[in-house]
Amino acid sequence: MELLQLLLNGVFLGGFYAILAIGMSLVFGIMKLTNIAHGDLVILSTYLCMTIASATGNIALALIVSAAIMMVFGFAIQNTLVNRVMDTGPNAPLLVTFGVSIILSNVLLQVFGANSQTIHNPLSTSNIFTSDIISISSLYLLNFIVAVVVIVALNFFMKKTFFGCAIRATSDNPFAAELMGIGTKRMYSYTMIIAMGVASIAGLLLGMSYVFYPFSGTQYLIIAFGVVVIGGMGNLIGTLLGGFVLGIAQLLGGHFFGPTYQIVTGYIVLLVILAIKPEGLLSKAARK
Repeated sequence: MELLQLLLNGVFLGGFYAILAIGMSLVFGIMKLTNIAHGDLVILSTYLCMTIASATGNIALALIVSAAIMMVFGFAIQNTLVNRVMDTGPNAPLLVTFGVSIILSNVLLQVFGANSQTIHNPLSTSNIFTSDIISISSLYLLNFIVAVVVIVALNFFMKKTFFGCAIRATSDNPFAAELMGIGTKRMYSYTMIIAMGVASIAGLLLGMSYVFYPFSGTQYLIIAFGVVVIGGMGNLIGTLLGGFVLGIAQLLGGHFFGPTYQIVTGYIVLLVILAIKPEGLLSKAARK
């Protein structure tokens, strides 16, 4: 029965990993850009949520305000920095996001200090279900439900709405999209807005579930990158699947080989999957 609990916890952890990675997957799928600043942007939203929740006592309000701030911030970064170098090749945009990552982590360190932080909430110590066989944490279940809802909604938006189709057209063939009157740079900016909205949700869930530091962005960037690679770069449903695979692999590895091997086991699974299927479990083509 312990194995059943581990598998269930792995699925819930995978849901959190998926919501953490979906913004990175979206940006890569549309812009072909690996956003090195993604982890630090998530941590920035976590600190915003913490600050607003502490001041108002309202977590829902904290999410709304921080999401609005992050979406404006993401648009500003994309429109004033990244878009200006997108036509020069893949290296310049990558370096821009790397620079943003360094700046954000150091600014957070100066403003909030190096001490660990968390977002206090009543769900952190409660279980929604407990029996002799399994126990379900309210917070972990919330992470899982939010991840599934957000990813399914985003997938529907990208496939079934005119705006989503315009963004996908920009991804598939930017030159043809321009000929059809679709501004590719504008679509890139809108994509970043969406990614930052989702990153805000991930940031709130992260702060409610775990302690965090100004330099935690690198840790979560690595996790997000692993999830995106496993699921298939740019595939939204694949990101959810990749989160499940990585979450289950890490917890099973920690159980059978010891806690120190938890992270290692997850990335051994990543390497095995890449050796068998280099494009990931679900290629980008699967989302068309």
